[in-house]
Amino acid sequence: MNNLKSICVFCGSSEGTDSAIIIESELLGTKLAERDITLIYGGSKMGIMGRVAIACLGNKGKAVGIIPGFLKTKEIVHEGLDELVTTENMHERKLKMQEMSDGFITLPGGFGTFEELFEIITWSQLGLHHKPIGILNTNGFYDHLIAMLDEMVNRGFLKAENRALLIEDTDVDSLLNKMEHFVPDLTSKWLKPENT
Repeated sequence: MNNLKSICVFCGSSEGTDSAIIIESELLGTKLAERDITLIYGGSKMGIMGRVAIACLGNKGKAVGIIPGFLKTKEIVHEGLDELVTTENMHERKLKMQEMSDGFITLPGGFGTFEELFEIITWSQLGLHHKPIGILNTNGFYDHLIAMLDEMVNRGFLKAENRALLIEDTDVDSLLNKMEHFVPDLTSKWLKPENT
């Protein structure tokens, strides 16, 4: 069983147009606070990012923001965080997020959210970490992505065991429970010869 003391949340810097996603992001922030799990995220007060952080802090939770210097303006940064880590660039930001987190959850977002999700799951596939990675599929937002991943398996571009690295659910509590019970395969699936 994983002792999740901190979870990094990848999500949009915009709020989008679906109120269900906003509600669910606030619920996630609340649940992290209730479970005494520190929120690690991009440090913004804007969009879904801000909603998660505000809900977490509003329920006496702890939130740590990690942001590259070029994005650090008063218009963007949440100034009420427990800690704000400033990095030199985006790559260092993602590395710091990985180092400070016991797991990862992806909420709806745009290109940046997808990039963060796929980089962290690629690092897991390569054996660089063995932490649970969840995706909260609110209101069917990720249905097409999930179908695409299954198609990648069907067409031989993604191994089924690597596909299984991504934990999905439509419910916050259920997703967190699955992540707590995630058992990593500690053998490197990427570097292992095909004939072994």
